Amino acid sequence: MTKVSIIIPAYNEAATIIELLQKVSSQTVQGFELETIVVDDGSRDQTVELLRRHPDLYTILVERNTNGGKGAAVIDGLNKATGEYILFQDADLEYDPDDYAGLLAPISRFDADVVMGSRMIASPITRVSYFWHKVGNRLITLIFNVLNNTTFTDVYSCYLVYRRSLVGADQLRSKGWEQHAEILTLAVSRCKRIYEVPISYYGRTYEDGKKIRAHHIFGVIVTMITTAFRSGRS
Repeated sequence: MTKVSIIIPAYNEAATIIELLQKVSSQTVQGFELETIVVDDGSRDQTVELLRRHPDLYTILVERNTNGGKGAAVIDGLNKATGEYILFQDADLEYDPDDYAGLLAPISRFDADVVMGSRMIASPITRVSYFWHKVGNRLITLIFNVLNNTTFTDVYSCYLVYRRSLVGADQLRSKGWEQHAEILTLAVSRCKRIYEVPISYYGRTYEDGKKIRAHHIFGVIVTMITTAFRSGRS
C-alpha cells in the first residue's frame, strides 16, 4: 500500500468542511492508504467546533491559534505528514475528492513523482465563472512552462500530488498564495516523471467565499521566477 497524506488547510469553512471531509473519508483507491490532515488556520467561525465533533472524519487535526495564511497551514500539515505522497485539498467544495482515483492512477501505473489535476483538459464538469481568472491562470501557466520547460495546462489547480521526499516543509520560504508555485517549481526540478490528469471544478463566487484576488498573480510570478533560479532550472 502506498500512503498518501491529504493536507486540508481550513479557514472559516464551517459551511463546507464536514461535507468535504465526508466525501474525502468515503474515498477508496486500490493500492493506496489515505491519511487526512486538517489544519485549522485560526478560524473565527464554527469550523474548529465542527471538527472536534467529528474526529472520525480525519486522521490528524492541527489547530492554529492565529491565522497565518494558507501557506502557514500547509507547512504545519507537511510537518505532520507521514505519507510517501502529498495531496492538497481545499476545504471548500470547489474540487471533488471523487477525482482521487484519477489523480493517483499515474502513480500506480507509471510510478509518477508529480501529478497535477487540470481543469483545462477534458474536465468532466467545470463551472463557468470569471474570465479574468482564466486569463491570469493561462498567463501563470505559460510563464511556469517557459521557466521549467514543461507542458502543463493548469499549474494553479488545487490538486497537486507529489512525492513527499521532493519538497520538505523546511525548504519553503513562502506562506501566501504563491507557495503553491514554489512547491511545484521545486518538485518539478527534482523529479523524473510528471503527469497531468483531468479533474472536475465547481468554482465558488466571491459571494460564496472565494478568497483569491487578481493582485495575488504578481507574487506568484515573482515566486516562480526566483524559485526557478534557486532550483537551477533556468
